[in-house]
Amino acid sequence: MERWRGLDAIPPGWGRCVLTVGVFDGLHRGHQELVHAAVTRAAEIGLPAVMMTFDPHPAEVVRPGSHPAELITLRRKAELAAELGVDVFVVLPFTPAMAATEPETFVHDVFVEKLHVASVVVGENFRFGHRGAGDVELLRSLGVKFGFTAQGVPLISKDSLTVTSTLVRATVDAGDVHAAAEALGRPHRVEGVVVHGDGRGGSELGYPTANLDVVPHGAIPGDGVYAGWFVLGDRRSPAAISIGSNPTFSGRVRTVEAFVLDEGANFYGRRVALDFVERLRGMVRYDSVAELIEQIGVDVEQTREILGRSSS
Repeated sequence: MERWRGLDAIPPGWGRCVLTVGVFDGLHRGHQELVHAAVTRAAEIGLPAVMMTFDPHPAEVVRPGSHPAELITLRRKAELAAELGVDVFVVLPFTPAMAATEPETFVHDVFVEKLHVASVVVGENFRFGHRGAGDVELLRSLGVKFGFTAQGVPLISKDSLTVTSTLVRATVDAGDVHAAAEALGRPHRVEGVVVHGDGRGGSELGYPTANLDVVPHGAIPGDGVYAGWFVLGDRRSPAAISIGSNPTFSGRVRTVEAFVLDEGANFYGRRVALDFVERLRGMVRYDSVAELIEQIGVDVEQTREILGRSSS
């Protein structure tokens, strides 16, 4: 899969294509249906499938300071796009000038003049252009004018709820990582770099943890203890993950840390990911360190059991 950043990265002689476009935050099941429709359409007419997204999140440009918690990094989005069969992953830097572009101008300048689209596949709630004035109906009429087709893909539902990025963020924030995984089609992932913590896990508790400096704006599950996977490159290891301020030690800083089962490696400075499978319990203040150590032992065994089932 090719990766482009900006329209200037389009190679000379670029022909026609099938395009799907959106923020795709989370690349959840609804987004996957959309991408699948675009890839299928591209295969039918023998053209490359292009997936276009934006960076930073448009909300941050339109309403500075309102950046929503991001469910997925740009790097991960590209990886998943490749798995879904996308031929080209293109990122457009979202700027105030782009936000102010009228819908017809945006379609003409980007879709037609630069990408030479033959077909555009979007969600049925797709909005584009200044103040979101453009919709699927307008896109279809512009397609007639400029010589491309436009398809609006219906939204999908789970348990009578429409699957949206907002829904997934709500489940993650509530700590319901199981529901988040149902909507995403995979475990929710948090990425970051392993940094030095207070060192208490190894020296005092007997359970050394990898502390993450998480990526900016990442969607962090609610405080609690979780069973999940510690992912480093192509390797994943079972992990008991703690999110919170360590109330037993009167902590004030919220941390994300993982005890990686059966691993003794030094992870400092490495970029890693945590895939959340199931919430074990809430964050509790214990009366003694001994009680906390006993509970951590229970957490570890529960983690081993849950992940043993999920990987079998």
